[in-house]
Amino acid sequence: MHVQDAEIIISAVDPKQYPSTGLPEFALAGRSNVGKSSFINKVINRKALARTSSKPGKTQTLNYYLINKAFYFVDVPGYGYAKVSKTERAKWGQMLETYFTQRETLCHVLLMVDFRHPPTADDIQMKDFIEYYGLPYTVVATKCDKIPRGKWNQHASVIKKAMNLPSMESLIVFSSETGEGKDKAWGLISRYLNE
Repeated sequence: MHVQDAEIIISAVDPKQYPSTGLPEFALAGRSNVGKSSFINKVINRKALARTSSKPGKTQTLNYYLINKAFYFVDVPGYGYAKVSKTERAKWGQMLETYFTQRETLCHVLLMVDFRHPPTADDIQMKDFIEYYGLPYTVVATKCDKIPRGKWNQHASVIKKAMNLPSMESLIVFSSETGEGKDKAWGLISRYLNE
């Protein structure tokens, strides 16, 4: 897909602030620092539309990016970051639960995990949460450029097994450095937009 138009629309904290355009939304969920912003920037070919940060726990709102005036990427707060207070974490949890359970235009969740490591308890809990609410999702394994290609199958199998994924089709191996997995991600998004 050729992206001609991409802009951040709003950083929302509650449903009153969500856009009312009715366009489909693809939520990006994952641990802090897993590479959600880098994913957005890579797939839309922009250097810095989504702000990346070396400080985990930076995204504290639902950040809506309107792409080609056709759909949104919604970057949700990262989980599993210890330096955030319990109160703050509870607030994010509430915000995420409200979004995931009530947002009718949410059509797919891209659940991001770090390809270099086995999925964490938080990753698995997030997957269980998404499945519990019957939301379609795909696991995106980021930072694959950090692993020699010869070990990719081994790493992919560990993720697939830990997260009990039905098939390798439910996993996209991705790199924001090399663009690996970008076409597969667009293929997935296009399928949902054309339904």
